[in-house]
Amino acid sequence: MDVQLWTWILVGISFTLYFGIAIWARASSTKDFYIAGGGVSPLANGMATAADWMSAASFISMAGLISFSGYDGSVYLMGWTGGYVLLALLLAPYLRKFGKFTVPDFIGDRYYSNSARTIAIVCALIVSFTYVAGQMRGVGIVFSQFLQVDITKGVLIGMIVVLVFAFLGGMKGITYTQVAQYCVLIFAFMVPAIFISIQMTGNPFPQIGMGGRVEDGTYLLDKLDLLHTQLGFKEYTSGSKSTWDVFAITFALMAGTSGLPHVIVRFFTVPNVKDARKSAGYALLLIAILYTTAPAVSVFARTNLITTVNETAYSDLPVWFRNWENTGLISWTDKNDDGKIQYRNAEAVAGKPVFTEERGAYGERIVSNATTSENELYVDKDIMVLANPEIAQLPNWVIGLVAAGGLAAALSTAAGLLLVISTSVSHDLVKKQLKPDISDKGELLVARISILVAIIIAGFFGIYPPGFVAAVVALAFGLAAASFFPAIVLGIFDKRMNRQGAVTGMVVGTSLMLIYMIIFKTGLIGVMEPLPESQWLFGTSPEGFGVIAMFVNFVLAIIISRLTPPPPESVQEIVENIRIPSGAGEAQMH
Repeated sequence: MDVQLWTWILVGISFTLYFGIAIWARASSTKDFYIAGGGVSPLANGMATAADWMSAASFISMAGLISFSGYDGSVYLMGWTGGYVLLALLLAPYLRKFGKFTVPDFIGDRYYSNSARTIAIVCALIVSFTYVAGQMRGVGIVFSQFLQVDITKGVLIGMIVVLVFAFLGGMKGITYTQVAQYCVLIFAFMVPAIFISIQMTGNPFPQIGMGGRVEDGTYLLDKLDLLHTQLGFKEYTSGSKSTWDVFAITFALMAGTSGLPHVIVRFFTVPNVKDARKSAGYALLLIAILYTTAPAVSVFARTNLITTVNETAYSDLPVWFRNWENTGLISWTDKNDDGKIQYRNAEAVAGKPVFTEERGAYGERIVSNATTSENELYVDKDIMVLANPEIAQLPNWVIGLVAAGGLAAALSTAAGLLLVISTSVSHDLVKKQLKPDISDKGELLVARISILVAIIIAGFFGIYPPGFVAAVVALAFGLAAASFFPAIVLGIFDKRMNRQGAVTGMVVGTSLMLIYMIIFKTGLIGVMEPLPESQWLFGTSPEGFGVIAMFVNFVLAIIISRLTPPPPESVQEIVENIRIPSGAGEAQMH
């Protein structure tokens, strides 16, 4: 059977499963819709959290990023995994005990202020939208390649699917669907990794295979380093970022992930605080399976790509190359008319390899010189995981399975994010501020309408992406770090922290992050171009600047809270109670 047929079958089976679960777990009340009725078992919640966490960025883009940036890509691994630990230990159990559904709800009640709640809603919406745009793009890429439709149609199909999940089931439908999606995505990620690990190193564990020897007795990583230096790239196993920048990006990703609204909500779907801690532990184990395998997949894919494509005559190229060429995500220009593909570091100037990471792939700026011939190949980073099984000539059913896994990863996160967007509007804005006397039914209706609007906007971003999906996701994390993280941490651990301090910190932190991102990353269309790296503040990349903005937020919030009146006694008492281990009644606040 050909690849497309397998893809249709496997995607069809997995989607039937998702729809079946969504219909079986339909939400009947707002509590079901927002937090699945609060009665999900720790293991199921751990699997759902893991699926929610491992977005298209983890499944599709992360291994691609690492395979192009080598050692420098490890910041994503450390940041995203470390952030989860921070969230599970430092924040989740306390928020669970506080008894709030959403981050804006916690911030609004803890800082006894609707203006704080509104700022938190705006931050939650910005973070969720920037993140969801990347997911919809991921869905578009998978559909366009494997179902042979263009990206626009791919995104539209994805929009309809997510709409059905989120509409029918709310959090209840999404939770159980995500359990199924976790199983699909982890199976789809691991099967090709194990196959290729055996194929290249004879070891069935990709994590160990990565450090193993290939057929001729050399270590796989040594072979890849050699291939890299021959083509004018920097050695794969050595990085080019400064130690400070690695620290800054890792910490910004950690703080940002621990402030991600759609993951925090997960801890309210279990019956009590003890179960919240348990499900966090399960999720960490389940996430680690994919995160420890990703670097291995990157190494396998990179080695296979270079050895398969470089110096090969175009007429002899395998079928997968033509398939991906049709999507425009890989392309070749024969500059010296020899009919062969030369893959080089386009930025190797005067024989000194210069390694850049965030520049699509290596085909954009081409500098010819005496030591390297010109680069003729453009490869989009996002295709590395999806094309990997094809490059390694694995059976067709494995290729179809990876498509189903990529879709599961993108759709599970998109559904979780859209739910956050709808709760921010229906619960935090309408019920808590605009119309407090709205009925349960009315609130559900508002939630569903806001999901519809959110999907249309997200789909628009997916079809006309801002051109930098990875940067957009990094911006989402930077914003979460600069806005939510200090307000949540100080809200839990500092009972003297008051409304004035928190609001000032959030406004200044978010503004700083946005301004820095515009100056150095995105520019303003028609007004200014982004400034070069040489002008970065303290050598901090835009992805790492969230740390500085977060620090400013912390300092400002603490200083201003000490210069203004303390919060009311009732709030201080609640902060005291939050830190008493659970069992002695969960703090509720109305």
